Amino acid sequence: MYIQQIYTGCLAQAAYYIESQGEAAIIDPLRDIQIYLDIAEQRKANIKYIFETHFHADFISGHIDLAKKTGAKVVFGPKAEAAYDIVIAEEGQKFAIGNHNIYVIHTPGHTLESSSFLALDEKDSAIALFSGDTLFVGEVGRVDLAAQHYLSKEELASMLYDSIEKLKKLPDDVILYPGHGPGSACGKNIGKETTSTIGEQKKRNYALQPMTREQFVKTMLTGLDTPPRYFFMDAVVNRKGYDNDVDSVVNKGVHPLNIDEFKKEIDKGVIVLDTRNPVDFAKEHILGSINIGLNGQYAIWAGSIFDNVPFILVCDDNKEKDSVMRLARVGYERVVGFLQGGLKAWKDKGFKTQSIGSVSAKEFAGKLGKNDKVIDVRNAAEWTNGIVKDAITIPLSKLQDNVSSLDKKAHYYVYCQGGYRSMIAASILQSKGINNVTSIEGGMGAIAQTKVAIQVPEPV
Repeated sequence: MYIQQIYTGCLAQAAYYIESQGEAAIIDPLRDIQIYLDIAEQRKANIKYIFETHFHADFISGHIDLAKKTGAKVVFGPKAEAAYDIVIAEEGQKFAIGNHNIYVIHTPGHTLESSSFLALDEKDSAIALFSGDTLFVGEVGRVDLAAQHYLSKEELASMLYDSIEKLKKLPDDVILYPGHGPGSACGKNIGKETTSTIGEQKKRNYALQPMTREQFVKTMLTGLDTPPRYFFMDAVVNRKGYDNDVDSVVNKGVHPLNIDEFKKEIDKGVIVLDTRNPVDFAKEHILGSINIGLNGQYAIWAGSIFDNVPFILVCDDNKEKDSVMRLARVGYERVVGFLQGGLKAWKDKGFKTQSIGSVSAKEFAGKLGKNDKVIDVRNAAEWTNGIVKDAITIPLSKLQDNVSSLDKKAHYYVYCQGGYRSMIAASILQSKGINNVTSIEGGMGAIAQTKVAIQVPEPV
């Protein structure tokens, strides 16, 4: 069997192309489906099935459009209910791809319908597990995203306990292909690798260690950050279906706006989203604009910070389509357009720009004074290894809601883990009237190498 992981770092998401004897299947496709069609064409294969491990909350899936293009059947596991035609598989059902079979394992917990797909060889021996959001490298799926009034987090966690026990019985040499890697909010603290083995996870994954059901449930309910704003919207869309294909959404959003048109949108209160590299943004940018650079997990943070609101974009040349496409992947389709000519056109018209201070960790260590304030915008799970002494801890996704608690006259240093999120945070603070703000390059990773005092915060 041929297996190809298609990993999208912007979403920390892994889709899979699997093939045997000219028949192929796609597992958890993204909305922009052309890549899967291209692989199948290059390999002279026909896409027979589209396997969905669950109704995704973190992106709009491409299963509906891919099925229309190929005639492939969309397969979900037990308990799935959709407003469009799907195959609802049974526990233990096999789907033939060439001379290999895909075996369905119902693994509820992350969601009720969550299922893992086990690839079998010609002799029906297990070779690879596509675990979706049930089992990650070093982590398991969250149990709070699908919780409803009739199904509590505790009940889902108990289901996940049984699902993990089921997967632990697989042979150690089975390759693990999870649905996400580091940075995804579908797990609390996913490891950096995007593949592993069942045996390796039995040794190193805390959630696979011996514990009682009660201990497991308690562990699953501890340390959960607030889900990104867009998660519940995407889960509904993926369950109900959608009409607009991604090409039409992108073509509408990649709309050039001249200076006058762009200025009118600003006057309406439309958010200016600057997708350039944080280094370039720091040097100069449009007053009040927010920086979420394409060089990082752009779509995740746009969907974590903002509701599904209109945007106007400032982009590097030839990055307009990418900026719109990535937003469309998470269901954000309300891009009005982009600034034609970019920041240069804005300056040529005589409009003002701003800048944001940025210092290295070494410079920060030498300049930090008693009147300076420090904000750590990482997630709660990241704080457990230490924060800068006396730092204010506010996760980036909650920063906008907490600006009123900050002193607009103070000077703030802002840091994250590597530097990407701190510039997003600095731009938010500046847009809210806190102008004396400095981003720390390299974040805590670099700060830890200096003599700046570090403390472990009290457990929340």
